Amino acid sequence: MASRSHPTGQYVLPPLGPAAPAAPIPITGGATGATSRFAVPVVEVPDAVQGRLRDLGAVVSTEADTRAQASRDWWPLAMTWAVDGQVPALAAAVVRPSHPDQVGPILAVCNEARVPVTAAAGRSGVCGASVPLYGGVVLDLCDLAGIRDVDDASLVLDVLPGTFGDHLEQELRDRHALTVGHWPQSIALSTVGGWIACRGVGQLSNRYGKIEDMVIGLDVAMADGTVITTGGNARQATGPDLNQLFVGSEGTLGIITGARLRVHPRPVAEQRAAYGFTTMAAAIDACRRVLRRGATPAVLRVYDAVEAQRSYGMVDTAVVLVLDEGDPPLVAATMQVVAEECRSGQELPAELVERWLEHRNEFALLEALISKGYVVDTMEITGAWASLPDIYHETVAAISGVDGVLAASAHLSHSYSDGACLYFTFAGKPDHDDKDRFYRDVWDAGTRAVLARGGALSHHHGVGLNRARFMREALGPALDTLVSIKQSLDPNGILNPGKLGLPNPFGPNPFDGEDWA
Repeated sequence: MASRSHPTGQYVLPPLGPAAPAAPIPITGGATGATSRFAVPVVEVPDAVQGRLRDLGAVVSTEADTRAQASRDWWPLAMTWAVDGQVPALAAAVVRPSHPDQVGPILAVCNEARVPVTAAAGRSGVCGASVPLYGGVVLDLCDLAGIRDVDDASLVLDVLPGTFGDHLEQELRDRHALTVGHWPQSIALSTVGGWIACRGVGQLSNRYGKIEDMVIGLDVAMADGTVITTGGNARQATGPDLNQLFVGSEGTLGIITGARLRVHPRPVAEQRAAYGFTTMAAAIDACRRVLRRGATPAVLRVYDAVEAQRSYGMVDTAVVLVLDEGDPPLVAATMQVVAEECRSGQELPAELVERWLEHRNEFALLEALISKGYVVDTMEITGAWASLPDIYHETVAAISGVDGVLAASAHLSHSYSDGACLYFTFAGKPDHDDKDRFYRDVWDAGTRAVLARGGALSHHHGVGLNRARFMREALGPALDTLVSIKQSLDPNGILNPGKLGLPNPFGPNPFDGEDWA
């Protein structure tokens, strides 16, 4: 049978991570001697400002190795620079508050001194969003961690932004029999604040939603030090939803210091299934029909023939993996709909899902490839069901057409009633001095193929530095509205300058021009 039940409903959670940032790749020569890749103006943090920050109770470090490690994330292009002993940019100081109440006063001091502030915690992002492009302060939020309250009756969690995802999930399941349901590949590397700031998604999103669906309320420190609370009720009609102003703002509009999230009872049942289709389009359409009928299996993934052969040993087959968890009658009904809509495909062993579960949180291959001179990355987008087959074919073709590309493939990873996320992967091995040019050419080709067919710029990785140059194409005149909001909330432009394609007062954005590489 293609479907297999798991009465206990619980696959084994992976071992807990360190609840601290994990370096993506060693910096050749050591972090102490790392230099900045970008030649842009650097804002220093004067001794007097450092003193005022220490007086607030924050730890302030200007050690070279601390600054270098805090100034990078998991952006694959920047990982290639680490092989050359470089980070994208270097913070002038790393400031680490120990209590949420310190964040507002820290921002007030930096705002008065016109020192840029880039919020960071797990630093697991892959677009350079937490890179302190113009120096200044990296505000390390890792000490703001832990559950503050769990309202079991209302299924609401109150949690601090520096809480790492795997530790949060373990505590919720073990002590409260609850789950957030947010399980990104980076769960052991990422924090709640990062999920919210970059509008992230977990691998079980069909069942539990994206992070923006989970946020009930936020505490946010503004650039001038004011702290506001947004949302907080099951549903409300008190003007626009201010939660969504900050979800996905990547630290450019305010810094999240607390969050209230929806949670769910720990699942007690689980079923898995796998199917094969002769074409990617046929597999995509089967997923569309499942969602059209209102079924939302926690996992509904499609791998094109290239990825299916590489990961599952299937030849000329698009593989669909399905997993659902929750209350037994709901799981059974969901999997029945899946079986009916996948009956035109071939039943495959449900053990393929186990293979995915075993490897879904691995990162070692990325470092290994980059260390050997390869340039690799992923490009996740979203589009309407009606457009997805064309987006898939045209984008893979556009990426494959770039000189030096060795492999281009895609899988579908998150589905909704109106569309789904396609996740493209590419790899090449250009000459050392040609890596930046190659990387940019692939991103230009792939992104513009997506935008030309009505797809969205990003589904869950965000914008950061890497996608900033596409924001005008993606949003059109709506970008001007975002610029106006930024200017109103952060008139001195201190919050994460250089991101989201927003103008800033500190210098040119090296990704805006055609010659950054």
